[in-house]
Amino acid sequence: MRIGVFVCHCGTNIAGTVDVAAVAERALTLKDVVHADHPMYSCSEPGQASIQAAIKEKKLDRVVVAACSPHMHEVTFRRCVEGAGLNPYLFEMANIREHCSWIHDDKQAATEKAWEIIRMAVAKVRQLEPLYSHEVEINKDVLVIGGGVAGIQAALDLADAGLKVTIVEKETTIGGVMAKLDKTFPTIDCSACILTPRMVDCAQHENIELMTYCEVEKVSGYVGNFTVDIRKKAAMVDWDKCIGCEICVQKCPAKAPDKFNVGLEPTKAIYIPFPQAVPKRAAIQVDYCRWFQQGKCRVCERVCPAGAVDYEQKDQIIQKRFGAIVVATGLEVFPWEQYYHEYGSGKIKDVISGLQYERMLNASGPYGGHVHRPSNGEEPKTVVFVQCVGSRDESVGRPYCSSVCCMYTAKQALLTKDHCGMDTEVYVFYIDIRATGKGYEEFIKRVQTEFGVKYVRGRVSKLYEENGKVIVRGIDTLLGEQVEIAADLVVLASGIMAAEGAKELAQKLNISYDEFGFLKEGHPKLRPVDTNTAGVFLAGACQAPKDIPATVAQASAAASKVVGLLAKDKLKTSPMIAVVDQKNCVSCWKCIEVCPFSAPEKQEVRPGEFKSHVIETVCQGCGVCVATCPVNCISLKGFTTDAILDQIEEALLV
Repeated sequence: MRIGVFVCHCGTNIAGTVDVAAVAERALTLKDVVHADHPMYSCSEPGQASIQAAIKEKKLDRVVVAACSPHMHEVTFRRCVEGAGLNPYLFEMANIREHCSWIHDDKQAATEKAWEIIRMAVAKVRQLEPLYSHEVEINKDVLVIGGGVAGIQAALDLADAGLKVTIVEKETTIGGVMAKLDKTFPTIDCSACILTPRMVDCAQHENIELMTYCEVEKVSGYVGNFTVDIRKKAAMVDWDKCIGCEICVQKCPAKAPDKFNVGLEPTKAIYIPFPQAVPKRAAIQVDYCRWFQQGKCRVCERVCPAGAVDYEQKDQIIQKRFGAIVVATGLEVFPWEQYYHEYGSGKIKDVISGLQYERMLNASGPYGGHVHRPSNGEEPKTVVFVQCVGSRDESVGRPYCSSVCCMYTAKQALLTKDHCGMDTEVYVFYIDIRATGKGYEEFIKRVQTEFGVKYVRGRVSKLYEENGKVIVRGIDTLLGEQVEIAADLVVLASGIMAAEGAKELAQKLNISYDEFGFLKEGHPKLRPVDTNTAGVFLAGACQAPKDIPATVAQASAAASKVVGLLAKDKLKTSPMIAVVDQKNCVSCWKCIEVCPFSAPEKQEVRPGEFKSHVIETVCQGCGVCVATCPVNCISLKGFTTDAILDQIEEALLV
């Protein structure tokens, strides 16, 4: 056995705290190590060339690179050693940057720790065996979960590339939050004018299938071969017959909450969310329908000219297969009423959220674009906007910035002047202004100078009613004094949070999510649209708060990753998978219970006798089954128990 050790300087990232030359020289004293070097940048072209040259000249059959995190460059170095003719799985990476140099100030202690980490890596690499990938056939169809602007953009890009796409949307129409907006910043162009044609394109594209009013029930399989159970919810209307005439909506006597209009006005028990809905089909909210609740009515059935109403309709489970999945589940607006009691907890009629104000401004909204006070219907003459409601506030568990609030508040302030007149007094209470997009800062300045919107730097401490007004009490931190404004209307810039059910969906997809419910990318810089599960990609605000341009850009990026993935006819699987020693298996099936990928199965080895067996193409090499097996009959290729024990022995050596 001939092992080579390469200790990277990484500029001063490692060498600033670790004596890399001394560690490399010391590595030559280890058993089986015949070559050691300390390149300045191992991942650079010269650095990799030196590794390949050493493999050939010294006939190395194992390689250890002590550098940064394997998440950064493990694939890079595997390709490097493979290029020199060495099996890529005879390589081990020791992390002496994140695990050592970056977290220590004492150079002597850091150098000693780096030495111990390298010793352990050498102990492990001795146990490595060559591994070989397998090839599997792949399905070229793509699932897009979510029909907002991110899902629409990703689906259109994929469909234009010739791939078959299925959009699964939980609401009865695609469009998402963008469909609720009046105008978009900083251009103040009509949101529907931009979005509606793309919604229609999705509905009419030969490569796109819309599955609205549906939810993902179960996901199994692996990259290239996912099996997805989709629940098609009962709309109580046969959509093949429904023509979207809305006669049923007009005649229905029962009222129901209107989610699309954010509760400003009620809708009917049978409803179509908005005039441009795609598909434009009616659905019944059974919790508010008189027939389902009281056993009488059936007006919609009698007036429907197409005979589409079907009270006996049931949910259906539809199973489909896909090669890749794009998650574009979008966002929810922070429920400020549950947290901000100092703002009236939703009981003050003239205090509304930013999204409610969008629907009030919208010509296709419940008020036809007429801005008024909900309490009395009068046009407001003083409007106050309060920013960072549910953002940058640790007291409500939302320390992050929602990214879009500064800009949509400025847009709404401008539109207020347009709708109510230039003489309308408009104030904006803010902490900081964050306007980082193209043309955003200029837009903020224009709102302040040309439209006379007054910006007050400070938080609002309390809202209360007095003499028919909403008193806004806050502090102007620039002047250092308390201010009170008697407002006719107060608009809260409620922040962005992860979509309802995002965590549950992440668990079905075996992908990670953060403490706020946003789905986690594979790497924040190098893999911003990938996830930790191969074949599953992220698009839009499901990953983090972002505006429309950033959402569309990420959706196209996700689509390009999918196209690159499915451009091949076969995919190579990772050989670092679990294997079962069936002669020692006691058939307890604990591995089947704990595996998040459903890789272990019951295999009949003799008539009536079953043992555990791992499906190679499904296993992702997470090692959960290895840790769970009570008799230690499962091992992980490339990470065996013997290798771990050897590492522990090295760590315990004094």
